[in-house]
Amino acid sequence: MAGESNSHRSGGEERAENGGEVDDDRGENGGFKMPEIRYTKLFIDGRFVDAVSGKTLESRDPRTGDVIASVAEGNKEDVYLAVRAAREAFDHGKWPRMSGSERGRVMLKYAELVEHHADELAALESLDAGKPLAVTRVVDVGNSLHSLRYFAGAADKIHGETLKMSRQLQGYTLREPVGVAGLIVPWNFPAIMFFSKVSPALAAGCTMVVKPAEQTPLSALFLAHLAKQAGIPDGVINVVTGFGPTAGAAIASHMDVDVVAFTGSTEVGRLIMEASARSNLKTVALELGGKSPLIIFDDADLDKAVELAINGNFFNKGEACITGSRVFVQEGIYDRFEQKLADNMKNWVVGDPFDPRVNQGPQVDKAQYEKVLRYIEHGKTEGATVLTGGKPCGKKGYYIEPTIFTNVKDDMIIAKEEIFGPVMCLMKFKGRKRGTWGTRAGERKVVFEGP
Repeated sequence: MAGESNSHRSGGEERAENGGEVDDDRGENGGFKMPEIRYTKLFIDGRFVDAVSGKTLESRDPRTGDVIASVAEGNKEDVYLAVRAAREAFDHGKWPRMSGSERGRVMLKYAELVEHHADELAALESLDAGKPLAVTRVVDVGNSLHSLRYFAGAADKIHGETLKMSRQLQGYTLREPVGVAGLIVPWNFPAIMFFSKVSPALAAGCTMVVKPAEQTPLSALFLAHLAKQAGIPDGVINVVTGFGPTAGAAIASHMDVDVVAFTGSTEVGRLIMEASARSNLKTVALELGGKSPLIIFDDADLDKAVELAINGNFFNKGEACITGSRVFVQEGIYDRFEQKLADNMKNWVVGDPFDPRVNQGPQVDKAQYEKVLRYIEHGKTEGATVLTGGKPCGKKGYYIEPTIFTNVKDDMIIAKEEIFGPVMCLMKFKGRKRGTWGTRAGERKVVFEGP
């Protein structure tokens, strides 16, 4: 595949115009090779298979909007086949019956294979999700390996407790695998979230059906292939690519799924909880949206505070539930903070995630790109002031300038709702002295109330 590589400073000033093609040669974009897309079918019971319907969905390159690959579109029928395989592997297979140390050894082998293929996995993630390659290699793949190895070490340490009883009785608790787990993975950190859900399920002896986000299905299928190579038995890990209202809903409502774990929007989390309750009252683990504040007081290290605010908002293009997207700055340093923030953003580069000079790649898909732009327009309409950014950038693809709003009020939409994009709300607050106390050195320390 090929596409143009464009890089832009955050303020709209063009930093570099590559104009060449991104292909399989080494050099222009950091010496990597574009990954080969090898796995595009569903992974059920240890085999890659077509969807029952024969349908496919398009995985698109967010740098250009072009199709990367056509991936099998699983639906209810495919989920049922995957759950049947997982149930058979749980009820009659060897994985739940292995000792914890045996499971741990297989998981460590799995981690070795992931590490061996780290460059390929990182390239797949960056291609599918628009994430800067250097960051993906260190953060996404690195954290995936940490998670897998941590739970491999925990596999033989799952135990209960002996209880002291009030009478002459024996009392103890015993921890056992729950059964079949339905694991629904988001698109912002596909590999990290795959392993944050798969790793503990493997360690406990569960079997599972994984549904990656339809925007970013490629890494999950690749990781399913590596799981089989590592010796994880057939049926233990099944991957069904597809859409949330069909494949995801089928997992949440399936009577033979014992637990479902979902990371994503609050709106979809409600639907999953409702479907789980209406079916077999399965256990539900939800990690949903956020609108985190970053509060900066007058005595803060100004340079460090600016650095943290930028990274806390624009890392991963703002596509993170822990983004500190409401930045409250105390009035004593507010003006200096705002100026330094604007100055530093001039060096923030938006562009092709395979270019090592780039800080921020494109939003994950067209729908998210358009959603973020609508929020930016809301901010302008409601009277907030654009300090930096505020518009799309690049000739093609889903690139948005990192946008900082000032004069933001608490009741504005941009201050209340999760944007999940590169948008910061900057607000000033007054601190009131609440009291003082003495320190060991005889100093006086002032405590301020919050904003």
